[in-house]
Amino acid sequence: MTIADKNELRHPPYDQSSGPAWLAAELRDHLWPWAGKGQPARKAIQGAGFALALAATIAWVMAALGHLSAGAIIGWWFGWSVFEVLVRLDAKPYVKEGPWWGRLYRRASVMDMLCYVSFKNLLIGAALFIGLKTAGILQV
Repeated sequence: MTIADKNELRHPPYDQSSGPAWLAAELRDHLWPWAGKGQPARKAIQGAGFALALAATIAWVMAALGHLSAGAIIGWWFGWSVFEVLVRLDAKPYVKEGPWWGRLYRRASVMDMLCYVSFKNLLIGAALFIGLKTAGILQV
């Protein structure tokens, strides 16, 4: 792979959207790692990803019900994050180039995807933890 191939510009299917449609597509792109229409992906990775996502969701529900400790939920969330990197590299192998509000995308390297997924899931996990802790549900 040459440097030109690594920096190849990529465009998600919603690239030309605007307004509420663009915002909805951005949210879906960040929260749903699997391929959409017109995006190729391996079915085995998608199937395993759905199963692991379901398990991570059940873990969050169990934490919300007070049946799972903070350490256990962190472990599940870390496991999901590692697998999400594989899913995204297969289904959506691009990251945003430049400012977050921009519309320039490029092919993601493994390190790009590790950084993107780690930071995104850290923010989502922190918001969920704060919500559960504020509600008095999560036992630390």
